[in-house]
Amino acid sequence: MLKKFTLLNVLLILLLGACSPFENLQKGNFNNVKKTGLEIREALPDSFFPRELHIVAAGDSLTQGVGDSTNSGGYIPYLADDLESEKSVRNANFENFGVRGNRTDQLLKRLQDKNLQSSIKEADLIILTIGGNDLMKVVKENFSNLRLDPFLIGQKMFAEQLQEIFKSIRNVNQEAPIVLVGLYNPFFNWFADVEEMNQIVDEWNRESNSIVEHDGNAYFVDIHDIFLNNEENLLYTDYFHPNDRGYQLIADRIYGLLDEQVLDSLND
Repeated sequence: MLKKFTLLNVLLILLLGACSPFENLQKGNFNNVKKTGLEIREALPDSFFPRELHIVAAGDSLTQGVGDSTNSGGYIPYLADDLESEKSVRNANFENFGVRGNRTDQLLKRLQDKNLQSSIKEADLIILTIGGNDLMKVVKENFSNLRLDPFLIGQKMFAEQLQEIFKSIRNVNQEAPIVLVGLYNPFFNWFADVEEMNQIVDEWNRESNSIVEHDGNAYFVDIHDIFLNNEENLLYTDYFHPNDRGYQLIADRIYGLLDEQVLDSLND
């Protein structure tokens, strides 16, 4: 019977059938052998060497997955499935460090934890959801008299803490891309006629995006429009957290950015 030749068979013939690599070894010329191997590897598609991705997800209840009926981590299982559909990814292994109710100052303190630092140090990719509780704190403290000034003060504090979060991460891992998921307005069910709330969320998101751009290896994912321009109900029964469909759409948005701008660099 004739053997069926695969790409691997062809590579073996190129490497073993041709005498030059072994002749080079006999002559003590290891550089040519190394160069030949690198050239072959560079000519192969990323899918020939699928990799394990170690992803650290940190932040608030959106990372913990509050509102997820399966209690499996909100957007994370959807995103893991999307990533593992890539031929270049064997497994997308997530570590979930989401804590319900966390604000930026609380996440900043948690970043001093040795276990979290160790995971961040080894991460190929870091995804953050943070800021929703900072915004909610301003709403709660000024519920009876909502004015713009407290939100401006809150935005300044939020930005300062977010900058420190990025610094803290970069002190541990300078190479991994950081993806920051933006804020959405969960209050439109209560304040549907208050357009200022949408403007406030947009301003906080613009502040976040400017910090992301300053990092140089970070990406901002805007999800505000998902919850504004959708006829589906995307919120959990608490009218604050996403439901299953909401988390799926968040994962789709994150994956779209990763697919377009990040995954190729992870395979370098």
